[in-house]
Amino acid sequence: MKSPDLHNILGFVPQADLDTLRADAEYSNALLSTGEGKGSDFLGWVSLPSSITTQFLSEIKSAAARLREKAEVVIVIGIGGSYLGAKAVLEALGNPFTAPRIVFAGHTISEDYMAQLMDSVKEKQIATIVISKSGTTTEPAIAFRIVKQEIERRYGKQEAAQRIVAITDASRGALKSVATEAGYQTFVIPDDVGGRYSVLTPVGLLPLAVAGIDIDALVAGATRMEAATASTVKFDQNPAAIYAAARYALYKKGFKIEILAAYEPGLQYFAEWWKQLYGESEGKEGKGIFPASVIFSTDLHSMGQYIQEGERIIFETVISVAGSRHQVAVPCSDDDGDGLNFLAGKRLSEVNHKAEQGTIQAHVDGGVPNIRIEIPSITPDSLGELMYFFEKACGISGYLLGVNPFDQPGVEVYKKNMFKLLGKPGY
Repeated sequence: MKSPDLHNILGFVPQADLDTLRADAEYSNALLSTGEGKGSDFLGWVSLPSSITTQFLSEIKSAAARLREKAEVVIVIGIGGSYLGAKAVLEALGNPFTAPRIVFAGHTISEDYMAQLMDSVKEKQIATIVISKSGTTTEPAIAFRIVKQEIERRYGKQEAAQRIVAITDASRGALKSVATEAGYQTFVIPDDVGGRYSVLTPVGLLPLAVAGIDIDALVAGATRMEAATASTVKFDQNPAAIYAAARYALYKKGFKIEILAAYEPGLQYFAEWWKQLYGESEGKEGKGIFPASVIFSTDLHSMGQYIQEGERIIFETVISVAGSRHQVAVPCSDDDGDGLNFLAGKRLSEVNHKAEQGTIQAHVDGGVPNIRIEIPSITPDSLGELMYFFEKACGISGYLLGVNPFDQPGVEVYKKNMFKLLGKPGY
């Protein structure tokens, strides 16, 4: 991954403003290592990539192989960070036109969604991975009740125990108790890693291994970025510190909305993961940049109008993918009825890159600052790099903003109201 390209923000933020943030960004990064900042109980992700052992990955892959052997479809149950990281990588690396081995539940309470999911697997061999630290979070707990009941009905409780894997707390909580009593294989969600930073724990690694993703390469990429963004790396060479400082400088200039733009549809759920990471980490105490996302060129025919000419409170961060995994060229037409023969013989990737360059220029000219982040291609290795980069930059950004980037007190408000309306005892 290349260091963030900031030349398209310098017309909006003077270089001097960025320079004044160097020391603060380095200090904020140092806090992530020393544990002296807010939320220090949840810093296990900082050194997570380099601490993952070959033995641990072998245990993950062994469990994944068993699930793949038993099931045609594995239902992954979780919400928020308990599913978005795995979903992001799967969508980026999978083929959207083939039947998935992984489906997701527990991230919604939609009756129709759950009914359709269960109907779609009624003729399939199934297993499930249930992910919840407490086991009492409403959405996944409901989904697990339904899926568990169906697995036990089909296979009996003894075989069901071989088809259910729980990723949960090491020693306490409702799901841990159920798993121990029933004899499920379990993996631990580390106490010091919050959900939105958990993709490199069993939360993300096990579903990805089931899907056949190269988790060794994913971890290797993240480990490389861990070293590249360490607290000992000076600001000018530290991509996470540079990105965090640029975002904060733009925020102080009144750019309150960040749009993550990508030109590959496979990165749509990567953007959803990014939105949770930044929205839940920064949006508190009346502060924070609002994270949004678009997939171009598709959304140039919808949101593109607002980005080009709407209120000037937006900046863009573009994930630019240098190389594609396939080759498709524009064919020549005998009559050239659409007037596109000037593109004949060009690969779609070349056309897509020109669309990217033209759009960046148009948006910058229209008053939208632009940060460009380039990765060589969409691979497990590059996604591991990119995910750790965004995680580290998010921690730095939260400290620059003066908030705790590792809690989410606002998430609990809707639950209290919902439980009261549903008549839960004590509410």
